[in-house]
Amino acid sequence: MAWDHDLGDEPAPAWRDAAPDPLAPIDPDAPVSGHRRPPEGPAGPSHAPEQDWDAARVVLVPVLRPVGTLGTRLDTLDAERLASEGMKTHASPILDPGPCDLLIGYALRVGSYDVHVNADHLLAWGTTPEELRSVATANLTQWSVSAPWTEEASGHRRLLSSATGDGDDAARLLLPAVRAYLTRVFPSHARILVAVPERDLLVAGALSDDDPEFAALFADFVREQANGADHPLDDRVLELVAGECRVFEW
Repeated sequence: MAWDHDLGDEPAPAWRDAAPDPLAPIDPDAPVSGHRRPPEGPAGPSHAPEQDWDAARVVLVPVLRPVGTLGTRLDTLDAERLASEGMKTHASPILDPGPCDLLIGYALRVGSYDVHVNADHLLAWGTTPEELRSVATANLTQWSVSAPWTEEASGHRRLLSSATGDGDDAARLLLPAVRAYLTRVFPSHARILVAVPERDLLVAGALSDDDPEFAALFADFVREQANGADHPLDDRVLELVAGECRVFEW
């Protein structure tokens, strides 16, 4: 808003009527040059999860990556190769082998996006691959304990799914406790079909001898979900056999 000095409508000047007291306590909330002091506590890039292990370890999780994802195998990173990878301008994500040729990556859940962990992060953190895996798995396990399951039934057919939208649903397949749960909730005589068509979906169902059509319906559903996903993962049907994942054989 502009003031018209000819009309004399500008606000009165803030004249001092006394000299400031140099011995008076400084107001901690007073603005200085239009700014206020930064909040207490760690701040700045050096305390970001990408640089600080203490900050990273609370937001680190394992994530499933599609078959054929390019990256650096974590089990091949000795000290020399770790240093070499960390010096690259565009370091590739570190990966572990996962079930049925899927890959396991590691991500930092930072606000509304994920940061995929690479060798440069390991160098900055000064941590080991073993600790990285342990911390990430522990975080996923803690989340999974309270994450809900959704059940859909049609006659004797049942589908059990995890679709919270938190980004960790498909990765639940990595947890032995989850695989044991899926094996336990379906009839013991049935074959347990599972799928991870996208990052935000883990789905399971039971294939009985008296309902052979269910396998084809399940496969169609999985392909449909994978084709329409924002983060597609795998359009195959998998099977739990003795608590481990196998590619489903018709």
